[in-house]
Amino acid sequence: MTAYILRRIVGMIPTILIVSIVTFAIIQLPPGDFFTTLQAEIAESGGGQDKETARLMAERYGLDQPLPIQYLRWVAGWPSGDFGWSLEWNAPVLPIVLERMAYTMLLGVLSLLFMTAVAIPIGIYSATHQYAISDHLLSFLGFLGLSLPGFLLALLWMFIGTIVLRIPVGGTVSQELADAPWSLAKVLDYLNHLWPPAVVLGLASTAQLQRIMRGNLLDVLGQQFITTARAKGLKERTVINKYAVRVAINPVISVLAMEVPKIISESTIVGIVMSVPTTGPLLLRALLSQDMYLAGTFLLFMSLLLMFSNLVADILLAWADPRIVYT
Repeated sequence: MTAYILRRIVGMIPTILIVSIVTFAIIQLPPGDFFTTLQAEIAESGGGQDKETARLMAERYGLDQPLPIQYLRWVAGWPSGDFGWSLEWNAPVLPIVLERMAYTMLLGVLSLLFMTAVAIPIGIYSATHQYAISDHLLSFLGFLGLSLPGFLLALLWMFIGTIVLRIPVGGTVSQELADAPWSLAKVLDYLNHLWPPAVVLGLASTAQLQRIMRGNLLDVLGQQFITTARAKGLKERTVINKYAVRVAINPVISVLAMEVPKIISESTIVGIVMSVPTTGPLLLRALLSQDMYLAGTFLLFMSLLLMFSNLVADILLAWADPRIVYT
């Protein structure tokens, strides 16, 4: 297993380089650069900027160089932790990205935990109570969850929290605690603002995992080894939890790994609606303003996160199913 993990990690290096090349090329597709976009925004507001000043600024930050040279300068700084300079924020890219990625990853982990804790028990219950009224009700709720987009759930929560419950919603902490030093009250308030976006991001995927778990478990319950286990006199709970679920859960683990990019993409609109500092709003702004190093580093880190999530999923599959052996 250790040799397999090391091979997978080493194999990520060329993948990351290919992703970085494609990402850098895509970001450069729109005409112009950051300073031409800035000039257009200033002109729309009724102001103006000297073209010579814009040209000198482009030369200062190397935006007048050929694209291969710009790309090599960007990659050359990676070993030292230099991922470029954000032109819009006038700051190094790495601290900005890490701050937003940390919050997004925290939301992602909580969403995955929510999905696992809700979808798997409901899927097991639906499979063991097939065609019962409760099974039909849970299936209906699952289809309802699949049909509702994340931004609509975010808007619904904002309405319920503000109008019905009359509690502070949106942001990471309440306004009265925003500038206060960290204390137990502020930590509790932070957690109170953290769970709604995590649940909103996880609800649609929870419905999907519920259906997958139900279908897989129904297939496994009809297999011969389950009949043999029951014939030996084992308790039904033991047959289901120890034997059936352990086999049926494999596809669920694989799907959980693929939910990571979905959570990150949905966090864009959810972050805007709920005013939380996910990667989405800042990445959108970086793409619109053509802040190429900031946008490219965001996309690079998201790709790296996806690769590691798939590696973790493979390790969990081997742990859950002894039949799976990696060499």
